[in-house]
Amino acid sequence: MRGGIKLSLLIGVVPVPAPPELVEALSSAKVDSGAGETQSGFELTFDLPARSRLRTLFLLTGGGGGLPLMRVVLVVQIGGRAESVIDGVATDVETQPAEGGVSKLVVKGKDLSAVMDVDELHGIPYPAMPPSVRVQVVLAKYAAFGVIPVVIPAIVQDIPIPAERVARQRGSDYAYVTRLAQEAGYVFFLEPGPIPGTSRAYWGPEIRIGAPQPALTVNMDALTNVERLSFNFDKEKKTVPIVFIQNPISKAPIGIPIPDITPLNPPLGLVPPLPPKTVNLHYTAHLSTAGALMSGMAYAGQHSDSVFGTGSLDVARYGRLLKSRQLVGVRGAGLPFDGLHYVTGVTHEIKRGEYKQNFSLARNALVSTVRTVPV
Repeated sequence: MRGGIKLSLLIGVVPVPAPPELVEALSSAKVDSGAGETQSGFELTFDLPARSRLRTLFLLTGGGGGLPLMRVVLVVQIGGRAESVIDGVATDVETQPAEGGVSKLVVKGKDLSAVMDVDELHGIPYPAMPPSVRVQVVLAKYAAFGVIPVVIPAIVQDIPIPAERVARQRGSDYAYVTRLAQEAGYVFFLEPGPIPGTSRAYWGPEIRIGAPQPALTVNMDALTNVERLSFNFDKEKKTVPIVFIQNPISKAPIGIPIPDITPLNPPLGLVPPLPPKTVNLHYTAHLSTAGALMSGMAYAGQHSDSVFGTGSLDVARYGRLLKSRQLVGVRGAGLPFDGLHYVTGVTHEIKRGEYKQNFSLARNALVSTVRTVPV
């Protein structure tokens, strides 16, 4: 692949480098990586002769033929650094007829959260455990897959007293851990790395701080490093929730507005939409104080953005991979939109001699809070 970019494919119950025959048959790859609780997914397309052994291999492993799961790891080497763009399992295999005796075989899959979503495990007790401890217990079962848990305790801990109630699991491990994240105003996702064959399982707040990625540049002639980039401002998207807590004496509900600005989610713009919309979360009056506050924080975090951007870039020209769930700089887009943005989604589209990324950005206000961005 041009630009010093090399793609490696690892497959197997324990991922090992794919045989040359399989690598040569790979014609394209697509990987979707989003923010929040979005599961990452992939789609690999192979050009295979009708009698190829690889067809049978993928149909058995990805199509539920009774064999162990087929693990798939895609590793991109750029600038002397190897990075995994997906570490998951094949969940679906389909064939598409073509001319000349060569058909296309499409392998689809999800990240390792698909392994957590196989079995329904109802009734498992977690006595006297706050949500963060329950999540650690659940994730410990997947250490054999290289899953590294990163669990941040909730701001407001709800520790059940065994004499009053015992928390019990409902649904699959993935569904249960995701529900606990939603109740705490957190997110849960798996992302590949830090080294190929491992994945980080993150359960905690959505973090919009840290070192930003090199700037996406438009309208600057030779310095332009994106193919397209556009923005829109939608003030109706930003919403401030009002939660209700019952007064223990009068039983009257007390409304409390929950801001979307926190130390981990600072304002990325100077001019927010005024006035922001408000919404009354009446159901929180029936929750505990901790539950009402956590529900309000979850809603505020999900409805904090009002500036949205979309675009595409050539990885060889950008010089590195743009990653979701991180900050990135923007320059050349004009005063309202320059500055730092949060990357909410990235789609990798890989073909022989070509590597492009489509991306989406978001932030909570107009006009940059910083004077310069890294390039």
